[in-house]
Amino acid sequence: MDFSQRVISLSIVIKNAALNKRKTCIYIEDNLIMELGKRQEADIVIEAEGLAAFPGLVNTHTHAAMTLLRGYADDMPLFEWLQNKIWPVEAGLKPEDIYWGTKLAILEMIKSGTTAFNDMYFMVEETAKAVEEMGVRAVLSYGFIDLFDNGKREKEIKATRETLRGILGMKNPRIQAALGPHAVYTVSREGLEWIKEFSIEKDLLVHIHLSETRKENTDCVERYGIRPTELLSKVGLISDKLIAAHGVWLNAREIKLLASHRANVSHNPVSNAKLAVGRAMPYHIMRKAGMNVTLGTDGAASNNNLDMLEELKFAAIIQKLFQDRQTLMPAKEALDIATENGARALRIDSGEIAEGKLADLILIDTRLPEFTPTHNPVANLVYSASGGAVDTTICDGKVLMLHRDVEGEEEIIEKAGERAKALVRRAEG
Repeated sequence: MDFSQRVISLSIVIKNAALNKRKTCIYIEDNLIMELGKRQEADIVIEAEGLAAFPGLVNTHTHAAMTLLRGYADDMPLFEWLQNKIWPVEAGLKPEDIYWGTKLAILEMIKSGTTAFNDMYFMVEETAKAVEEMGVRAVLSYGFIDLFDNGKREKEIKATRETLRGILGMKNPRIQAALGPHAVYTVSREGLEWIKEFSIEKDLLVHIHLSETRKENTDCVERYGIRPTELLSKVGLISDKLIAAHGVWLNAREIKLLASHRANVSHNPVSNAKLAVGRAMPYHIMRKAGMNVTLGTDGAASNNNLDMLEELKFAAIIQKLFQDRQTLMPAKEALDIATENGARALRIDSGEIAEGKLADLILIDTRLPEFTPTHNPVANLVYSASGGAVDTTICDGKVLMLHRDVEGEEEIIEKAGERAKALVRRAEG
């Protein structure tokens, strides 16, 4: 695949792709899906016989550069994992680590069908650089952690402002800036209040961890006398700008409050299960309340991959298991959570294959054993497929992967592997 296809606007026609069980041609011009029909000619022609078209997947909670810590610390309680393993290593991160770790994450996302992701981490300018080069969409936030210290809070405010200026200065429509207060147990009330005011001033999304564990709730009650969601409400952070990751220990009253303000919750079932947070996110209550539920993988240090198709299957089956309801989160609903709902939360005009929508889509190889027979393509995608079924990935009207080929893959894997080894050596002395 010629790299120029990623930087020059070329028309694309995808011929004979299966879309909703019918074959069609998808015509893309600039960065939009312009026609679903019979058009056969374009600058780039992709023969899609045996392939099915689906919207690109939207990952609404990641720490992309944590790919460098994949497999470094497993089988540990969450707070022990964070305090004793992850945070000490992260203290030694260098810009090159963030850059190559993020490129590795994006490579994995492209190869498994993700075209947009919502990220919270550090040295965000390096993340943004990797996103710009790789061609996907991203909402990027600096992980604001003041640890209840006034001096550190001022430094975090300065870092957040600088991050915003850097992202806006790129003038890349695929990259949005957001605010990233880490959690109520790492950010002071004063820090949260500043985030709220700055979010309103600049009209920015707010990405936060919320009620991931029972301990987070009890610690918040001990500190403030109220639960985390109530604290966010008092601060004024609950709105349609809020993307709350996890939400495992939300109660019905909190869910009603979040839903009434059109807040978004990112479901992260694999990470939550692996870190044994105690139960599944109460999706059945969220669904009844009309909440916009989305899907995320979390970082590769806790998942340990970024495969949204694996996440889709896990999301659907874990809800059925915990609520003893086989009909909860059916396949089509799960797919909508990973596409339309995620796009809505991130303010991206994609999430479906329709004329006038952004050209973010994937082609799935239906000739694979796990996709045969194809009685129901959506069910096959959710329950049978993994990221390896993705044949082609297109984002913003550019071909990022064609027939499993991504330019620069070998270099990214090699460089990221080197950075990961060096990072751990520095941390462990």
